[in-house]
Amino acid sequence: MKIDLPYGKGRIQAQVPDDRVSGVIHSRLDDWTSEFSEEELIDRALLNPIGSPRLKDLARDARNIVIICSDHTRPVPSKRIIPPMLREIRDGNPEADITLLIATGCHRETTKAELVEKFGEEIVSKEKILVHDCLNGSFVSMGTLPSGGELKINEIAANADLLAAEGFIEPHFFAGYSGGRKSVLPGVAAAVSVWGNHCSSLIADPNSRCGVLDGNPIHEDMAAAARMAGLKFIVNVVINSEKEVIGAFAGDGRDAHLAGCRFLDELCRSEAPKADIVITTNNGYPLDQNIYQAVKGMTTAEAVCRPGGIIIMAAECGDGIGGDEFYRTFKNHFTAGDVMKEILNTPQDKTVPDQWQSQIFARVLMDHPVIFVSSADEETVRDLHMIPAARIEDALKKADELLGYRGNVLVIPEGISNILRAEES
Repeated sequence: MKIDLPYGKGRIQAQVPDDRVSGVIHSRLDDWTSEFSEEELIDRALLNPIGSPRLKDLARDARNIVIICSDHTRPVPSKRIIPPMLREIRDGNPEADITLLIATGCHRETTKAELVEKFGEEIVSKEKILVHDCLNGSFVSMGTLPSGGELKINEIAANADLLAAEGFIEPHFFAGYSGGRKSVLPGVAAAVSVWGNHCSSLIADPNSRCGVLDGNPIHEDMAAAARMAGLKFIVNVVINSEKEVIGAFAGDGRDAHLAGCRFLDELCRSEAPKADIVITTNNGYPLDQNIYQAVKGMTTAEAVCRPGGIIIMAAECGDGIGGDEFYRTFKNHFTAGDVMKEILNTPQDKTVPDQWQSQIFARVLMDHPVIFVSSADEETVRDLHMIPAARIEDALKKADELLGYRGNVLVIPEGISNILRAEES
């Protein structure tokens, strides 16, 4: 069987013997078709908001309007979403002072080139765009979150007369789903608030998993943050593997997001048999820019890899590691178990950068050797307790050597696009 996997801005292929393949799991995102174009889907969502007046009506009496926008690590089709949002606002209030606030969370600053790639030259040259800085920005305290952490957000968002957001909805490995409330926390929150929300006890909660909102303490914190910040209106989309909009949801930050999650659920949730070896990816660029982000795809494989089974992750990682503290944590510890023990003993107010990613990565590594196919140098991959491989075929040989036999193989070409549960044996 020839398998085809997204990798960076291109694809990689591999041959796997038919008798070894127990299944190939795709979401149904690419099977969904609409009678409307991408632009029409977004326009129709804006014309028919869920649980809210139209954006132009909300804008009518608002002078200072802020649209929270996703950053360079997210494949949000901002070129399609932002222009109609701007038109809608200016239809209601031609004199509105509009700021596009880039929600970097705790990521690095988005570059000018990345902004142009994201929005297009015209918007970058004509609109006011500011990039959030979780460490060195100016913040306003909004109160205490359900977890007990303090919510501090970017003062530009806090002082808006009308706060709106764009985004996209995909399965998320500990918040249940991306989109909606995540534009505020972690999007434009101070680092201390992000760290509190991503603390060890909340990450360790069994409900802090992909596709789970009910009882998920991380989601509950994020939803509270959006209410406290006054997020009034969102435009969120669902995209397929070609980054094309297949669904659009606009309106109330909670109601529109939940409608989008239900739509996504129908296309992404499935069961699969547990396998000896699971091959997956981080959906290609921009989601596989670094090793840090690649942990997300690994958790999809984790859900359907038998105890002690092997995960083969293909992620180009053209931007390197993606988290200095994440790297040092594993380089400076002998085993993933040592990492986990230290993190679980860290209280909420002592959470450090990248701790949550390290915790989840350690959880994966404690049960599954990970063979990593990437452009990262081999020493870095080994420092992160993984096994480097140049190609998928090489990774399969190494997996067989680790298992001591030719294990069966489950392939998940787009790891981030699936919400998986292991079939009952």
